Amino acid sequence: MGSGNLDEANKFKEDGNEAFKNGNWNSAIKLYTKAINALQDDSRDIAIYYKNRAAAYLKEEKYQEAVNDCDKSLEIVPTDPKALFRRCQALEKLERYEEAYRDARHVLNVDPSNKTIQPVLERLFNITQERSRQNAQVATKVESMFKIAFDIAENREKRETAFNNLLVLSREKAGSEIMVRTGVVDKVKRLLKVEKNKEIYVTAVWIIGELCKHGPERTLKVLMDVGIPWFLEILDSTCEKQVNSAQYCVQIILNAFSGMENKPDTKPVKDLCDRYTKEIDTILTCLVYALNNRMISGLARDSIMELLMRNIHYTNLSWAERMVEIGGVERLMEIASELDEYKYESAMSITPSTRTIAAVCLSRVYENMYYDVARDKFMDRIDNFVKAKLLTPDIESKVRVVVAITALLRGPLDVGNAVIGKEGIMEMILVMANTEDVLQQKVACECIIAAASKKDKAKSIISQGVDILKKLYVGKNDNIRVRALVGLCKLGSSGGNDASIKPFADGSNLKLAEACRRFLLHPGKDQDIRKWSAEGLSYLTLDAEVKEKLIEDVPALLALIELAKTGDQSVLYGVVTTLVNLCSAYEKQEMVPELVELAKFAKHHIPEEHEFDDSDFVAKRITVLGKVGVTTALVALSKTESPNSKELIARVFNALCNEQELRGTVVQQGGSKVLIPLSLNGTDKGKRHAAQALARIAITMNPEVAFPGQRSLEVIRPLLSLLHIDCSGLENFEALMALCNIAQMSESSRQRILKEGGLSKIEHYMYEDHEHLCRAAMQCITNLTMSEHVVEVYEGDNDRLKFVTALILDEDLETCLAASGAVAILTSSSKKCCEKFFESNSWLEALQYTLSHANSNVQYRGATITRNLMETSKEVASKLMDTELMEVLMAVTKLEVAEKAKIKEIASGCLKMAEEYGIIRKPNEGIDPFKLQEIDEADE
Repeated sequence: MGSGNLDEANKFKEDGNEAFKNGNWNSAIKLYTKAINALQDDSRDIAIYYKNRAAAYLKEEKYQEAVNDCDKSLEIVPTDPKALFRRCQALEKLERYEEAYRDARHVLNVDPSNKTIQPVLERLFNITQERSRQNAQVATKVESMFKIAFDIAENREKRETAFNNLLVLSREKAGSEIMVRTGVVDKVKRLLKVEKNKEIYVTAVWIIGELCKHGPERTLKVLMDVGIPWFLEILDSTCEKQVNSAQYCVQIILNAFSGMENKPDTKPVKDLCDRYTKEIDTILTCLVYALNNRMISGLARDSIMELLMRNIHYTNLSWAERMVEIGGVERLMEIASELDEYKYESAMSITPSTRTIAAVCLSRVYENMYYDVARDKFMDRIDNFVKAKLLTPDIESKVRVVVAITALLRGPLDVGNAVIGKEGIMEMILVMANTEDVLQQKVACECIIAAASKKDKAKSIISQGVDILKKLYVGKNDNIRVRALVGLCKLGSSGGNDASIKPFADGSNLKLAEACRRFLLHPGKDQDIRKWSAEGLSYLTLDAEVKEKLIEDVPALLALIELAKTGDQSVLYGVVTTLVNLCSAYEKQEMVPELVELAKFAKHHIPEEHEFDDSDFVAKRITVLGKVGVTTALVALSKTESPNSKELIARVFNALCNEQELRGTVVQQGGSKVLIPLSLNGTDKGKRHAAQALARIAITMNPEVAFPGQRSLEVIRPLLSLLHIDCSGLENFEALMALCNIAQMSESSRQRILKEGGLSKIEHYMYEDHEHLCRAAMQCITNLTMSEHVVEVYEGDNDRLKFVTALILDEDLETCLAASGAVAILTSSSKKCCEKFFESNSWLEALQYTLSHANSNVQYRGATITRNLMETSKEVASKLMDTELMEVLMAVTKLEVAEKAKIKEIASGCLKMAEEYGIIRKPNEGIDPFKLQEIDEADE
């Protein structure tokens, strides 16, 4: 290695040292890396660079990287005390205490005079001794549980209890380490081949998932022991619990390799993803290849699609393009074209939700095709699938193509419209609808319904399709009739909620709704008919007259709710859209009066709102829905992965929470639990509606009851998201009120608000001209000042206290109360805040205003602030007594109102304190109670 390289490397090292001294850890890391790259032999110099970079990694809290660098340094200089000590620090942070203790002892052997290591050695010795004791206990517990759990002949209840105990132990680091060391993975693997008890089976699978939560290295070991096919084997079941447990495990493994968490707004960690890219790719590839496996259950297929949806998006593992590459689109199209009517040996098993989930999954993949070349590839795959099917002469292939196109129209709509617009496709669908074959009629009808999604598209379908649909509606087969009915409903609703557009004759919507209602209430044994009738109502309920008729029909509402509770994803659109329409919770176009006049002048069409969509009618409908238990339906349907469906659900929740009397019911029926994930994941509008619903609940209910345990902290982020310039004043106000209640709960809730950057967001609204926003923000800040961390912020070099002091003089009584309360808390908690109080130009005015205020609570706060200030020092007390405040305090001591006794007592205490300081004398000493300084001057 030439000396030039060494000089260059040393220069990088020196620059790195400089950056380190200045606290620029990231720059230091980059510079040390350059030094390492410039000098690539195993010399003592490179050992120093690694050691220095480890120090910077420690500062950045990248402990594993610090360990890796110390390892490399110690390979070259095995007894370097600094490298050993830094590795010891990093290992302790990683909770690898035994290894840290080993390094600490090594440091002492190498450098016996090192005083820094003594307390570290002592601390680590105590930790390792305690861990050793605990591990011995845990090991004994694990051993005894193993004996019972894995003995098939043992009593059933005892085994179930043993497995539940092992599940608890697997969640703890020590327990999981011992379990892995003592072969739990192999034991579970062998047990599941013979286990008949489903409870035990599922718990055993959950245990494997929990073991994978303790870092990627552990996960890799578990995965190598069982293999991906093992999870796919467990997934292949008709038992929902078993499928869920395997899905949970696969998700945990992906999370471990990517750094994601089981939370809605989680993000992957790039370094981890890069390190485990091969493992992630293998798992997702296996899932894609399993999609159209003919042997697996419908539940397993749905579960695999859900896993792919959750992970492939660019906000997660960004794997969609790779999925297109390996044929994922064709596989999804194949699933989307599957029909229960074609049952033979090579048919795929599907559930009622399968095709809907496939449509959403196609949509999720297409969302990731955000540049032209990727979109073209996606379209090519779709075109090839359609062409290949149409080249086959049999009618079955044509039927399958139409079913797949329907899925596209319900998923990536643009793609569906492009396919249906191709030559001959629409004609083929209409020919199928005109045949006498029930299956062809059914699928053609469904495709026509899906195609009539946009007004411009609906026109061409109205001209060609209405006659066919009417003909099909008068047939004998109920399955065809109900679909034709939905088609007519959809075309009949193309005027939306505009009361002035009626594509069909007046009253026909009510007749269609009555027909839907009959199918909904009397479907015989066919759930499918009920599902389609709900979809028909989803279009017709844009008509205000239909809404009013339906809301009076409790049996029909209950039938809708029961349908939703099945959790079948294919009913989701129909039920939720109907509910959105009943609540009038859809996006309303704002009518600017000036523009309306202009439109009239230009003879443009102006949408008209029906009288039945007045707020009183809407409130009545929402109340009826709340009372018949609509929340249970929303909770059941909220498991969807579709962002648009989540938005619709959030809109209904928000409409329910708009009615104060329903908020308790929403919480009781599990609404608050599902609103948190809805507020963190989905469309922007959906997240806003869910967050506003949460705010409304937190305003009127005790947050500890509405959001028990950890949930009260999880609700903070959605509430803070409403404190945004894009949100309405009402959303801002309700969020501030809710945060005010949550800030009152506990120190941990206040800490979470601070951690999420809430303080500055809330303070922003203190400066608003809007009285209610200013008041709500000030009240929230008052509750936050109960935290010592907020007090520290107010002690800092800023003008925060000045602004709060200025708000004491606000005309609004509530704002004045909150501001004076905040200053009272701050001055009682901090001497620094007492000193900072005088930085405000309005300090004297604020004290005089509060002490002489007509409201007892304001006066009490003023007296408390004065006392807090006087207790600070004689100088401060003298400064106060140098003003008219003494006369004000004396006037307060003369008050003879019973409710002001406490205020009087504090004022007297202030005067007494001034006497003790020697600033004033008692009146009964024959001298006016003025300042001693003046009296002394007179004596002279």
